[in-house]
Amino acid sequence: MFALMPNFFERLDKIAGIESSRAAARLERTAFIFLLLTFASAPHSIAATQTAWIIGMAAWVIRLFLKPRRRFAFGRLDAALWGLFVWSAVSSAFSYEPAVSLDKLRGVAIFLIFYFACHNIRTRSAAALAAFVLVGSCMINVIWMPVERLIGRGVEVNGLLPDGPLAKARLLGGDTLLEIDGQRVTTPDDVLAAIERTEVARIKFYRPDFEFTVEARRDNLLPGSSPLERLGAESWKKSRNWRSKGFYGHYTTYAEVLQLIGSLAFGLLIAAFAERRKAQKASGGDANFDLASPVSRLSNPGLGLISLFVAAVGGIALALLLTVTRAPQLAFAISGGVVILFGLGKRWFLTALLIFIPIGAGGLFFLQQSRQVDFFDRRDESTLYRQMMMRDGLRLWSESPRHMVFGVGMDSIKAHWREWGLFDGGRQPMGHFHSTPVQLMVERGLPALAIWILVLFFYGRSLLRGLRRLGGAVDKRSSGGLSARWVPVGIVLGCLGGAAGFFVSGIAHYNLGDQEVAMVFFLLMGLGLAVCDSDGGERFEPDPNNVAG
Repeated sequence: MFALMPNFFERLDKIAGIESSRAAARLERTAFIFLLLTFASAPHSIAATQTAWIIGMAAWVIRLFLKPRRRFAFGRLDAALWGLFVWSAVSSAFSYEPAVSLDKLRGVAIFLIFYFACHNIRTRSAAALAAFVLVGSCMINVIWMPVERLIGRGVEVNGLLPDGPLAKARLLGGDTLLEIDGQRVTTPDDVLAAIERTEVARIKFYRPDFEFTVEARRDNLLPGSSPLERLGAESWKKSRNWRSKGFYGHYTTYAEVLQLIGSLAFGLLIAAFAERRKAQKASGGDANFDLASPVSRLSNPGLGLISLFVAAVGGIALALLLTVTRAPQLAFAISGGVVILFGLGKRWFLTALLIFIPIGAGGLFFLQQSRQVDFFDRRDESTLYRQMMMRDGLRLWSESPRHMVFGVGMDSIKAHWREWGLFDGGRQPMGHFHSTPVQLMVERGLPALAIWILVLFFYGRSLLRGLRRLGGAVDKRSSGGLSARWVPVGIVLGCLGGAAGFFVSGIAHYNLGDQEVAMVFFLLMGLGLAVCDSDGGERFEPDPNNVAG
């Protein structure tokens, strides 16, 4: 096995474009390996992702002090990213709670993962490998989601008697009991045993759209010979109605990450499809031209590879549907439209729009059945809460010039919400303003929002320029494989669509403040811009004009 290691590292170095001296090469190899681990961990765990990032980042920083030295370009996008960080620090100094706000700068610094990705992806092969690792890793939780639905979870109780312990704890028929005193329950026997163990049991349960905790008293247990009789319930079953979270702790986080990774997978699918159509025309319309070719199928994508991308996109779309989260679903639809428009053209875009109408109608029906709300439902509690928070946020922002310019400071509302009249006087749960633009304005002032818009603008413009360059480039040194031209085109298309979706979803969600989501966004930013810096060959270095946006 050890004899195979040198050959493995040689192949890895070739993919990563590592050509430095021995010490520098080891550090570059370490950084690249942990970069791949960062991409592999991102769809599942923020702790694992941050650990891989920090180790890889440390190796890369040490490498910067060794020869040959790396060249860096500082352009408009870099200025905007660092400008947002600096302004966030200035805003924190003017915060109503400076210590709290300055501590939040660690979350703002998550954008540094962009540089880790961008500067350690130096070849098309490395970019392709990172993209495939991200999508492939995401498929683990995507495949698990429908399996988890088939298995079911918890104890869904129905027909509750008004004098039973569950009804007296304010539970309703159709609620699903998940945990009691921190222990999972899977049968009525588990529920009864847990309530009997203590005088007052804390029950965590799911009611469509939310999870709550109530208290059930042992004294309220009814007489009877079966657990259901003692609990005051007529029937029970495994629940198969909940909002999927993947391996994260919240469905919104999972939905936002799925939107970004799904956009990347869809971009690769559209690029592969476009490349196959182009090659078929060039070969006289032979549908099986690539099956007999000695060139890698990654160079001329066949039906098998395209089918894998279709399965990946379909699985991610299904998992996203199971989150029953409206904004990311709409964002993914818009992302798909952007990818098709720039990848295939207007005619295909209009065709896709017609196909999407019945699919969208089916998704709305599933949403209504799962959450018992419409897509735009003014009676929905979560919608009303968002509207309240956005209203209060804009009111707070406009109350004084200080708030308008510097904001109130990140997380300062947790200490001052009473004097600012937030959360309906304490009758609503404490949260945030549920909108990236509103959150930036309220916490860091209008300049922060303006800088963030510039970040998105320069990023989008760089992707569009890169797409034009890649579309017109002729790669004479690439014979296929991971460096096939359609792969970087697909990556850029996916990043472009994902950025559009991220912006749209951010109107209703504070996705920039969700670290798991922000990490994936900035990872994709680094991946996309690394590809855009390609000079048309296998090896590429940063292009100052393109990085500048």
